[in-house]
Amino acid sequence: MMSNLTIRIQSPEHGTKRLEARGSENLTNFLDRVQNLFDLKDTGWLLYKDRSKKTFLRASRSKKLNDYHIRHGDMLFLEFSKSSSALQDRVGTSAEEVTTSSSETGLASLALNVKEDEIDRLLREEDGKIYRKRNEQLCRHGPQGKCLHCVPLEPYDKEFLNNCDPPIKFLSFHSYIRKLTGGVDKGKFVNLENLSCKIRQGCKEHPPWPGGICTKCQPNAVTLNRQEYRHVDNIMFENAAVADRFLNYWRFSGCQRVGILYGRYEIFKEVPLGIKARVAAIYEPPQETTINKIELKPDPKEAVVMAAAEKMGLFPIGWIFTDLVADDLSKGTVKNFRGNIDSHFLSAEECIMAADMQNRFPNPCQLSPDGHFGSKFVTVVVTGDQNNQIHFEGYQVSNQCMALVRDDCLLPTRDVPQLGYVKESTNEQYVPDVFYKDKDNYGNEVTHIARPLPVEYLLVPIPAAFASDFHYTFKSNIQMESFPVENRENIGQRQDFAALTAFLEKFPPSKFLEAMSDFHLLMFLASSDMLPLREKIDILFEAVKNHDEKKALEFKKTEEWATVEEMMSAHEPSVAMPPMGGAMGSGQETSQSSGGMWTCAHCTFLNQPGHNTCDMCSLPHS
Repeated sequence: MMSNLTIRIQSPEHGTKRLEARGSENLTNFLDRVQNLFDLKDTGWLLYKDRSKKTFLRASRSKKLNDYHIRHGDMLFLEFSKSSSALQDRVGTSAEEVTTSSSETGLASLALNVKEDEIDRLLREEDGKIYRKRNEQLCRHGPQGKCLHCVPLEPYDKEFLNNCDPPIKFLSFHSYIRKLTGGVDKGKFVNLENLSCKIRQGCKEHPPWPGGICTKCQPNAVTLNRQEYRHVDNIMFENAAVADRFLNYWRFSGCQRVGILYGRYEIFKEVPLGIKARVAAIYEPPQETTINKIELKPDPKEAVVMAAAEKMGLFPIGWIFTDLVADDLSKGTVKNFRGNIDSHFLSAEECIMAADMQNRFPNPCQLSPDGHFGSKFVTVVVTGDQNNQIHFEGYQVSNQCMALVRDDCLLPTRDVPQLGYVKESTNEQYVPDVFYKDKDNYGNEVTHIARPLPVEYLLVPIPAAFASDFHYTFKSNIQMESFPVENRENIGQRQDFAALTAFLEKFPPSKFLEAMSDFHLLMFLASSDMLPLREKIDILFEAVKNHDEKKALEFKKTEEWATVEEMMSAHEPSVAMPPMGGAMGSGQETSQSSGGMWTCAHCTFLNQPGHNTCDMCSLPHS
């Protein structure tokens, strides 16, 4: 039986305290007890074995105190960090503060205090190994034994991945991390470093560029390689109505459309340690669209929409755009001009847009010195397939492409969509040489400079499909009735008070939660300055998130919603009145026109004479 150890712990703020422990106790439990003893937060502190701070104790359920040769009466040293990561406030999925590396990772540099996504924390705790059954023909051992033919495989085993149906061509990101941290050194000399194409600042050995450059500040040349892993392994729309409402814009107008995918990340069991992006709704930002062009406009409601979606457990996980041209209207077919040998998958301009989006939403990662590495933000293009049917294709661009776009090194070509072009150095900007490798007619590997550059080197394809068993985060997708989608005024769909009144009149009082369970309606209520709901709308978000009838009833009984109901009861549809004949009609028209401009009592908008309802809020003239 192991004897108790008395361990002294010295802190610069709390002095020295003693803690009873056993040599067989794992480090995770021991560090939790240290945290409780000193009343510490989850982040911002480290426990070192020696005063020189060379060896710190990492949380691990597999390592014991005996593994660090800690004896009875030894003193450990508590140290507090002075800085925190700049990405701690990043909007992401529900996460917790990650302060120490898990037992299976031992990378040389760790960015502490990084707010990682919940899915990353869950996958880090997974065993990840591929378990196989006993082979009756090859195994010669008992039921409890293991041999070469049935021993569990690592998640990055290439032979297993190639033999899957269909073959898995890309490692999942966490399988890639296990591959880096495997072996004898456990990844001791490996870093997940982000590529930089800019001159390092602060070099004092020469004048700034273009006056001089040296090997210390010059960025390294880049050789493009096809990325062997991907941050997201599958894109799934949780029901058909999500995409159908988005495609209705193209069906009504014939113009293309861009949307932001809102959803969550989940474990994808078809790929070892895989991640699935589950799409629950599509938000359409302000944009000007034509048959072959989309121009995004600044969105003043972006922060409000992201905050409102986060309260329902949803986050921006990607973007989607259409590239559809009708082929036969009677058959409902569309033209196929992507994904074949004579065309392209994504154009260079679309790759640059995808890289810019991924740079806006980086993937927080404690295993990178920068606190982030790559991105989980996906790209979905809606186009025609080989059977001339509407088809969804998913992509990401590589981390190298993200760096080239972030540092303003990559441009699209004018006439060939599948080719990009790396800038040449100028007096204003130094651009490193970028190369890619290809094979010539004789099968020899040849290195080319990336002017121009086939964008296939930058793409990582991702399967995109619909769930076999539909799930509805928002119940309005089940029904035919739906609230107008935002920013569609050009096709006659407008979000205003009249639309709100008309939509809610279609639902009986007993179906209040179903009426409110519409993503576009909730975003309208959250972002509307006219409605006094911002203080209480969190109750409604919680009710929709958990499908809680009691919470929905609680919101319905608030004074703020009662005010909205009174406004709706007083609202009259702004229908143009037919002209009335006779002296009575002309007399009423004269009296209305002579009334002059009037100010709305609800929103203070100054309206033209003769209007019975406000042009801004659609409420009646009182």
